[in-house]
Amino acid sequence: MSVRRRELALCAVLALVFGAAPTVGDVGSCGDQASSLDLATFRAERKAVDCARCTQCGLTTSACAAACNPRAPSTVSWPSTCYPLQHDGVVCIDALEAASCADYASYVSDDAPTLPTECDFCHLFPETGPGVGDL
Repeated sequence: MSVRRRELALCAVLALVFGAAPTVGDVGSCGDQASSLDLATFRAERKAVDCARCTQCGLTTSACAAACNPRAPSTVSWPSTCYPLQHDGVVCIDALEAASCADYASYVSDDAPTLPTECDFCHLFPETGPGVGDL
């Protein structure tokens, strides 16, 4: 085999090795298809996590009372223009479970509740979109 052919063969092998990459969207998804987050399922899971964390952290806000009341409806919602994925819900629940008690107290505060960034699926703009200056 000539030197030129060896160089071309080596170049082809290197191109195959370094050019074989996952397709867009496959990174971190383990080959799963993207699926929409079911609101009813997420509401129930979020309510259960809120109650468990409120109990664990000794929090007594009205949000905690509602989360631990089986007859109270969940307050979780998102606008009709929002389409979170199931993966978004998993990441949110994981973040809630890993949060410190101080952080969780801010999530269930009666005065000014916050939201972990992992749970901010959609920026809550009116269905017509953001107004001037909202961005």
